[in-house]
This record gives sequence, structure tokens and C-alpha cells, in this order.
Amino acid sequence: MHAFAAAAPADGELVGRVLAGDRESYSTLVRRHQEALYRFVRGMRIDPDVAADLVQDGFVRGYTRLAECRDPERFRVWLFRIVRNLCLDHLKNIRRRSVPLDDVQLVDERPAPGEELARHELGQGIQAALDGLNDELREAFLMKHWEERSYQEMAELTGASVSAMKMRVLRAREALRDALEDTADAHA
Repeated sequence: MHAFAAAAPADGELVGRVLAGDRESYSTLVRRHQEALYRFVRGMRIDPDVAADLVQDGFVRGYTRLAECRDPERFRVWLFRIVRNLCLDHLKNIRRRSVPLDDVQLVDERPAPGEELARHELGQGIQAALDGLNDELREAFLMKHWEERSYQEMAELTGASVSAMKMRVLRAREALRDALEDTADAHA
């Protein structure tokens, strides 16, 4: 298996092939990166069907703008930025059209015994705390703790500095801690 990984062409080589007219090489890039992109978009709390559409749109934009990719070896980072921008645009559009969550009643279809109820309430508290973060903080927190990215990679993907990403993660943790403590105090 290790020999196969070594034989796989690097992203930069595949980008070169695509620019030279080999469309099949772009399919290889899609297969290589679509799962990670999809996980990233879902981590931004976007519906699965919409997430799949955004990833597909990102690949289409990437293909049509491939000549603009200045560093083909860093295709993945370049493509992640395209998809990230699509996500942020989508989230902005949702906020403009959305009904506040307080106005929506959620129904749990199955009865929950005591322990399951406690887990469910904790999950709701965590989700509500995440939903309360602004997009930058939520994105930084999820990239660090859900996707387990390094601060350097996070900075490359967002175009922010490493120190800015560290600060966003720290602020997100503090905001989540405070929100969860407030929830715990309310239930005490």
C-alpha cells in the first residue's frame, strides 16, 4: 500500500495535466479531496444536501479558475478557500432569510429515559453554544477540535495569521465554556 501512495501523482502534477487538457486528472483531484471538503462544510453546520452542492460548486469553480491557482502544489489549500467562501456566503444568505430558533419548536420523536435525556440536553447545550458563536469562532473551533487541523493549516485555509487563529480558538473555547456554565446554572 505504501508503494501505491508513493506512485500517486502530487496535486501540482495533476493540476499541470488538467491545464494541458487532461480532464481525467481533475477527476483524480475531486476523488482525493471531496470527502475532506464535505466534512469541512458539514462542520460549518450546513445541511448534508446543501453541503454536497457547495462542494460540487467549489470543484466546478476550481476547474473553471484552475489557471488562477498560483501554486499548484498547494491546490488543496486553494480549493478549500473557494469552498470556504461559498460556505460563508451561504451562511450569510441563510441569516438574512432565517427564522430565529426561539420561534421554532423542535420535537423529539422518541421518549428518552433519564440518562439519554441528560445526554440529549448536554448535546443540545453544546449545539446551542456552538450556534451562538459567530462564524469565525465556530469555524476556528471546528477546524481545530473536530477536524484536528494545525494552526498553520487553519491560517492557510482562512487567510488569517496563526496568532489570529489561536486567538479565535481561545475565544471560542471561552465562549463555549461560559455558555455551558450558564446552561448548567440554569438547570441547577
